[in-house]
Amino acid sequence: MKNLYKYSNARISDTTKKFVRYLYNEIEWSDRLIGITGARGTGKTTLMLQYLKKNFSNSYKALYITMDDFYFTKNRLFNLAEDFYLNGGRHLFVDEVHKYPNWAIEIKNIHDTYKALMIVFSGSSALQLHKAGADLSRRAAMYHLHELSFREYLNLSENTDFTDIGFEDILYNHHKITQGIINKDSILPKFKRYLEKGVYPFFMEAKGQYYDRLINTINVIIESDLMAIENINYHSSYKLRKLITLIADSAPFKVNISELSRKAELSRDMLLRLIKTLDRANLITSIMQKGAPTGHLTKPDKIYLNNTALLFALNTKNEIQTGTIRETFFMNQLILKHKLHSLQKGDFIIDNKYVFEIGGKNKTKKQIAGIENAFIAADDIEHGYKETIPLWLFGFLY
Repeated sequence: MKNLYKYSNARISDTTKKFVRYLYNEIEWSDRLIGITGARGTGKTTLMLQYLKKNFSNSYKALYITMDDFYFTKNRLFNLAEDFYLNGGRHLFVDEVHKYPNWAIEIKNIHDTYKALMIVFSGSSALQLHKAGADLSRRAAMYHLHELSFREYLNLSENTDFTDIGFEDILYNHHKITQGIINKDSILPKFKRYLEKGVYPFFMEAKGQYYDRLINTINVIIESDLMAIENINYHSSYKLRKLITLIADSAPFKVNISELSRKAELSRDMLLRLIKTLDRANLITSIMQKGAPTGHLTKPDKIYLNNTALLFALNTKNEIQTGTIRETFFMNQLILKHKLHSLQKGDFIIDNKYVFEIGGKNKTKKQIAGIENAFIAADDIEHGYKETIPLWLFGFLY
C-alpha cells in the first residue's frame, strides 16, 4: 500500500492543470461510481489526475492506481480497496480497468460493500458494460472522452481561451461568430496543422514522432486492449490490421461487403463483427444510411477512419483525397453530440433534420437544391455567407 501511495502522489504531482479537456466540467464528480471511456491517447488518465490534484493533492483519502501495475498480478483489487477504505480512504481512482480480469465484478462488490467509498474508473472505448460480467450499467455514471476538437487544439497550442459553440448557433450566426474568432493571423494554416497532427493531446510532446506514437497506440489497442476485452487472438488481430489498412486506403469507404470480404479474406459475419469491434475501439466510424434497419448484421453505408490523424498515419497511398479529409473531420466533430446518417442527396443528415454537403470554397448547393435545412460546410474559407459555413468552425462544437 505504501508504494501505491508513493506512485499515486508522484503521478498527481507531475500533472499540470494548465489545459483541461472539455469533459472535466461535464462530469458529476460527486457520484459514487463514475466510468470514463475513450480512445487510448485522448487524456483519460490526465483528466483523473487533474481532479485529484485540484481536490486531494497529497491526501491519504484519495488514491490513483493503474491495473497494469505488477502489484495486481498477486493482489486483488477488492482487497486493496478494503485496506484503503479501512485506513481512511474515500476516493479510489482506477485506471486501465480492462487490464484486470473480472474487474467489473470486483468494482460492483466494492461499490456495494463500502457505501462511503467513491470510485472513478477508466477504460478502453471498447468496454461493454453489459458484457463485463456484472451489472454496472445501473450503478455507474458513464462518460466518453472524445478526441481533441479544433477549439481545444487551439487553446492548447496557441494558449487561447475559446469556448464551445452550439450547433444551431453555428448554423444561423456563423458570420458573426467567425469575426470574434479570427484575428490578424489566418486560421486556415492552424486548421491544416490540426487535421494532420492535432487530434490527440500528445502532439505537444511527440513533435516529430507524432505518427510513430500514434501507430504504436493503434498497436496497443489491437494487441492488448481488444485482446483483453473481446478475447481476440493473434489471427484475428492480423485480420483487424488488414481490415483497417484497407479502410485507410479507401476511406470514406462506400461499403461493398462482398468485395471487402474477399480482400480481407473474411466471411460476411466475421467481417461485420470486426467492423463493429474497430468502431467500438474508436479506430473507425461506421455511418448508416438514413432509414436503414438496425441490427448487428446490417452493413454500414460508409466507413471512415475515426479521425484525420489516423487517416494521415495509416494511409499507404502517396496522396489522400481532400474530400476524404474534409468528410472525416466533419464526421468526427459532429458525432460526439449528434446523430449522423448518410443519404443519397448530400453527404450527411444531422439529427434527421439538417442536410450537409461537404466541399471546398467553390462548392455550390446544386446537389442539395430544393432541400429544406440544407447547408454547405466549405473548406478553405475563413468566413461564410448565408448557408455556406466554414468547415473549421464545426471544430468549436465541444
